[in-house]
Amino acid sequence: MAHNVEQLLTIMTKLRDPQTGCPWDKAQSFSSIVPFTIEEAYEVADAIERMDMAELPSELGDLLFQVVFYCQLGKEAGLFDFSDVVQQISDKLIRRHPHVFADIDGASSAQVNANWEAIKSQERSERELHSVLDDVPQALPALKRAAKIQKRVARVGFDWDELDPVVAKIHEEVDEVLAEVNAADIDQDKVVDEMGDLLFAVVNLSRHLQVDPEQALRQANRKFERRFRGVEQLAAENNKPLQQHTLAELDRYWEQVKQQEAVKS
Repeated sequence: MAHNVEQLLTIMTKLRDPQTGCPWDKAQSFSSIVPFTIEEAYEVADAIERMDMAELPSELGDLLFQVVFYCQLGKEAGLFDFSDVVQQISDKLIRRHPHVFADIDGASSAQVNANWEAIKSQERSERELHSVLDDVPQALPALKRAAKIQKRVARVGFDWDELDPVVAKIHEEVDEVLAEVNAADIDQDKVVDEMGDLLFAVVNLSRHLQVDPEQALRQANRKFERRFRGVEQLAAENNKPLQQHTLAELDRYWEQVKQQEAVKS
């Protein structure tokens, strides 16, 4: 039997059947499955970053199931169903790509971007979203939300044109953090506030360098984890628990791991 969207929708309906459905699936709501949706999206991203193309279809299927689940809940509540979702995204894609679907030939990248922003601005106006920040999702990871906020305000000219003031702002924020932590009476709330400003400034540098801060930090996490596992291995080879090493000894292991990686690359 061919596996298609209709079959998946039928499976979802059966899972939510009041009499014969799965008790767990029947107990879910829009709110309760949000954490699973976020988790599945990250698992898709993880498979792509690891270039695990064999696993990617499965992870994409898990993410698609989340969409189908929301559609089933919407259908049961008389709000919307899968066809409504497909229709809305189809309409949006056609509306936002007049250079593809309308009689507009030879549009440059700059014209395409200008049209895209103009169309989105009109859509926000129709939804009575008057600020450029009104529809930036609150639930985004903080680094990604910071980048999105900065990107939005840059579109209306609230941005530096050069890199130097972006970097200078980071140095300024570092100084302000240090001023708070070196104060006679440390106010932890102020430390948190200044650290937030510093992170926001670093995200701005990342954006100016066309680097996704969330992806860059995930990559840094993986690199640190890989190298620290190497430190653990070297410590084990010396038959000495990590806790009994000095920081200088652990640093030497760290440098040894880095040198080994450099040789392999």
